[in-house]
Amino acid sequence: MITPSPGGLQAFADESFREAELGGFYVLAAAVFEPGAEDAARDAMHVLQGKRAPLKLHWNEMNQQLRHNAVKTIADLDGFYVVAVGSPVPARRQERARAACLVQLTLELHGLGVTELHMESRTPELNQRDVNTVRGARFCLPRRSVFHIDHIPGKREALLWAADIAAGAVRAQHEGRADYQPLLGESLHEIAVTTDC
Repeated sequence: MITPSPGGLQAFADESFREAELGGFYVLAAAVFEPGAEDAARDAMHVLQGKRAPLKLHWNEMNQQLRHNAVKTIADLDGFYVVAVGSPVPARRQERARAACLVQLTLELHGLGVTELHMESRTPELNQRDVNTVRGARFCLPRRSVFHIDHIPGKREALLWAADIAAGAVRAQHEGRADYQPLLGESLHEIAVTTDC
C-alpha cells in the first residue's frame, strides 16, 4: 500500500495495447482517488478479487461477467480515470507508443493536481524508460512543478487493478465491444494521442 503524499493527489496507472499494421493502439489508464477514498477503493478491488488464485486482478484473466462487474465496481467508486489512447501502434513499436501516451498523461494528470504517479513495475530497464519519459515531459510543465513517478509490483497495490480495469474497458471499446466503457460514464476522461510510430 502507498502512503499518500502531502499536498497532491496520487494516480495509479496500467496499460493495455494491440499492435497491428492497421488499427493498432496503446491504452495507458490512470485511476485517481481523493486520499480519503483510496482505502475504500482498495477494499472494493479485494472484494472483486475474492478467493481467486492470482495475486492480483487482471482484465485479461476475467470472463465477460467478471469484466462487467469490475467496470461497474470502479464506476461506483469515488474516483475518476484519465486514459490516453495512442495510435497507430505497428508491430514492435509499443514502447514508443507508451512514451507518447505517458507524456500526455503526465501533462493531464498534473493539470488535475496529481503530484505522484505510481505505475506497475516491469523490468528495471523499462521502468527507467518511463522515468526518463516523465522527466522529459516535466519540461512542458510550469517551472517548479512537482510530479514524481515510481513503479511498484501489481500484486502490492490494488489501485493499480482499477487502472487495469479502466484500460481494459477502453481497449474493448476500441475493438468494437461497447458493453463496458459506457458504464464508466463521466468518471472517464479519454485523450487521443498521435504516436508518430
